[in-house]
Amino acid sequence: MTATLLDRPTLAAIEALEAADDVEFGLRLLANTPTNESRDPALLRQWARTADEFGAALAHVAPTARVVESGDGLERGLLARYTSRPVPTVELFTDTLALAEELIDRLGWRHWYPAGSVREAAIAHEAVHEQLHHGPAKAALKRSLGHVVLRAGRHRLYGHVAGADEIAAHAYARTVCGLGRSPLLLTAALATAADPQQGSPHGRKK
Repeated sequence: MTATLLDRPTLAAIEALEAADDVEFGLRLLANTPTNESRDPALLRQWARTADEFGAALAHVAPTARVVESGDGLERGLLARYTSRPVPTVELFTDTLALAEELIDRLGWRHWYPAGSVREAAIAHEAVHEQLHHGPAKAALKRSLGHVVLRAGRHRLYGHVAGADEIAAHAYARTVCGLGRSPLLLTAALATAADPQQGSPHGRKK
């Protein structure tokens, strides 16, 4: 599949995505993440904004994982994937990257996503995930979100908000790669191109 083969309704649906801001895409990600389905949309929006701000403020982390390339990303619905074993590796899917670059040109989004920035952002996104899953950054994100699951006197136990680390990782990639918009917008565009009826599903399909 290429961007030039997309029909007009699909392209119109993709173009309409840009009207939503980055926090809105974060809200959609949270709403589509298991355990969040019944939560108040206002609370999800607050969490999305907080996670976005948190990720944008994270210090730059130099990528250390090796990078490999594969060519079956469109079939699998993936742009990039991180695995920690046997060694930390970021797998980039060249066919999905190529479609992303085509879409950016077709939609006139190059001012948001400069040439080569999609690949760079995918690597940056995965590089910061380790911070968000282990160590001080994980606890700091929980405190920022303020999702208290247990109180004992002055002590509070903050719970995990499923999907918030994804939003933070995308915001981090947007910031360190100098993108005009979050990669969440581009991911939604790719999802719509792959399945116009589906819209913009999300998960660790980066």
